[in-house]
Amino acid sequence: MILYPAIDLKDGACVRLVRGEMDAATVFNTDPAAQARSFTAAGCQWIHVVDLNGAFAGKPVNADAVSAIVAAAQVPVQLGGGIRDMVTIGQWLERGVARVILGTVALRNPGLVKDACKQFPGKIAVGIDARGGYVAVEGWAETSQVTALDLALKFEDAGVAAIIYTDIDRDGALGGPNVEATAALAGAIGTPVIASGGVSSLDDLKALKARAASGISGVISGRALYDGRIDLAEALAVLAA
Repeated sequence: MILYPAIDLKDGACVRLVRGEMDAATVFNTDPAAQARSFTAAGCQWIHVVDLNGAFAGKPVNADAVSAIVAAAQVPVQLGGGIRDMVTIGQWLERGVARVILGTVALRNPGLVKDACKQFPGKIAVGIDARGGYVAVEGWAETSQVTALDLALKFEDAGVAAIIYTDIDRDGALGGPNVEATAALAGAIGTPVIASGGVSSLDDLKALKARAASGISGVISGRALYDGRIDLAEALAVLAA
């Protein structure tokens, strides 16, 4: 199982939010490239990046910071936040991003996701962020009437590289991930699922690892890595075991 350390960008800095609230941002590092180098040096195989400003604006905002991360990381970078058309997808891939995450547009325009998968095979992931089981979009500012599973099923045969499933109520709150909901989603679809939201301890990682057979292929962690609740070396060892 792969650990994806998270770099969430707000105004050019690495921050973490609590349940997606932009006014509850904590700045952990003002140098995103240095943070990427730190994760790489520790042995991380991927880095997960979100342009938080972009998610609300509907277009890339922290482009310079993302480019600096890609240049510094020396491992694949997956990026989400404000990516809502084919041109932007292509531009990010040309600039070295290994995988683009489509969130809001996956709900609004599923056909675009399918077209992107055909044009850029293996390079497209779908971010499904759920509040109470229903998909939230526009930087989590709006909750739809579509369930996470119903949205995931739309892309079963599209060639999506992964579904990144976030339980918004757990995100940044350090209350533990929603293991059951994540495993249930993973077990119901064929696409690999990356768990996100609430990971706060090695026990949380072990609980997700124990459900790997359901189709959970990775886990994203942010705040717990930054504030020392999870030792990165130990986390990597747990998931590699």
